[in-house]
Amino acid sequence: MTNTTNAAPLPAMPSDPHERTPAGKPRFAGLGHRRRWPLARHSLVLAGCSLTKTGRNPGLLLDALILPVMFLVLFVYLFGGAVAGSTREYLQYVLPGILVLTTILVGQTATGMNLVIDMKKGIFDQFRALPIGRSAPLIGSVLGDGVRYLVAVLILFGLAFLLGFRVQTGVLSTLAGVGVAMIFGFALSWLAVAVAVLLREETVVATVGFLLPFPLVFGTDMAAPMETMPAWLQTWAGINPVSHAIEASRALLLGGPAAEPVLMTLLWAGIFLVVLFPLALVAYRRRA
Repeated sequence: MTNTTNAAPLPAMPSDPHERTPAGKPRFAGLGHRRRWPLARHSLVLAGCSLTKTGRNPGLLLDALILPVMFLVLFVYLFGGAVAGSTREYLQYVLPGILVLTTILVGQTATGMNLVIDMKKGIFDQFRALPIGRSAPLIGSVLGDGVRYLVAVLILFGLAFLLGFRVQTGVLSTLAGVGVAMIFGFALSWLAVAVAVLLREETVVATVGFLLPFPLVFGTDMAAPMETMPAWLQTWAGINPVSHAIEASRALLLGGPAAEPVLMTLLWAGIFLVVLFPLALVAYRRRA
């Protein structure tokens, strides 16, 4: 028979969970706090790790440095005189579209490549051994890649300002224009996540991630007015989700009705997120 005479008594649990210590602090305030929003906390921690990796390897920002410069200079000086008769006027017209193009391409190429590299290094195998949500590594990686969006946008605006671009609205509208473009690029970047998880080959992912956005991006009035396009291309441009993002960016940077294009852009971003995020997660769980 077990002797319980000398056993230490268990501490009594208080009837009031908000009972305070003599110092005035809740006695059990910390209990349960660590369990709140675990997926969000884990994703943010992994996003911080991704940013740390980027800081130690600045070469990961190379695509964000090259793409904005290449597209802006190419479009302005190759098409400016033919389309608008002046490179300065064409710069005003084309920059909002290049802003959307940059966020989409940076999201597709950088996100997909970084995921494939991390998977080949076994980093995601280590994540599976941790008590975190299965989607946390994917979310953290995409959130960490947001720094590339920001770097790309800053470089784009800095170069455009030097070339003569001037915002025709206010600071808040400019920030809103950048924010809408980044939200749209973030939502569409989950397409690159799904492709990276399914294919897991750097060359293939880089090629697919670079080519997939082209029908969306260039089937718009980004580079030329829609009236100059053939009828079939005008039809596609009219229903193209990227067209709404470019229209919203133009309205917020240069002026004009912005409410409808902004709402349509956010609606499409929500649709992409609802469809592509579960698709990427299912593919990741099956390949894990």
